Amino acid sequence: MRVNLKFLGEVYVTLLVIVDPPGMVPVFLALTGAMPPRQRMKAGTQAVLLALGVIVGFAVAGQTLLDYLHVQLPALQGAGGLLLVLVALQLLTGKADETDQQGGTTNVALVPIGTPLLAGPGAIVATMLFVRRADGLAEYAVIGIGILLVMLTVWLVLRFSGGIVKLLRPAGIEVLTRIAGLLLAAIAVQLIADAVDAFVELYTAAYSG
Repeated sequence: MRVNLKFLGEVYVTLLVIVDPPGMVPVFLALTGAMPPRQRMKAGTQAVLLALGVIVGFAVAGQTLLDYLHVQLPALQGAGGLLLVLVALQLLTGKADETDQQGGTTNVALVPIGTPLLAGPGAIVATMLFVRRADGLAEYAVIGIGILLVMLTVWLVLRFSGGIVKLLRPAGIEVLTRIAGLLLAAIAVQLIADAVDAFVELYTAAYSG
């Protein structure tokens, strides 16, 4: 069974650009900066494993699940945007720090880092489109390898981002938290805007047809 390297490269580069590991670093550090190094590493691993599971799950049965629930992809996108708005508000107002002190830091690895930041609507939709294009078992395997390579890259980036915490110190982490909150708010607004735009196009096409 030959590996289609061109297709593998397309899957890897597309998903890597969507997931954007360097762009994840400020948000990851803002949400995990108060954790001990070992716990931060564990959070990064949990986030990557969850993202891998979500993306693979949607690759295998995503369209079937959405059809069964009568949910369209723009709705998934809008839901991800609303979730990020809540997290962004926590970061901007300092409420995330209070959550950390109450022992809720392990949850940030799952939401919002694992999903919808790593396994967000963009990565899910791209993966589902690649699955539709795949022709035969060999290309399905290529998609799987591409997803694994992307998640490995993300894990390595998060794994070695801990050194930045030592440079920033608590004051720097606090500033980074506010900046990350602003960035998350912008991402959330963009997701919601894209979802609204997709719904408008969808219903315009339906009524015009």
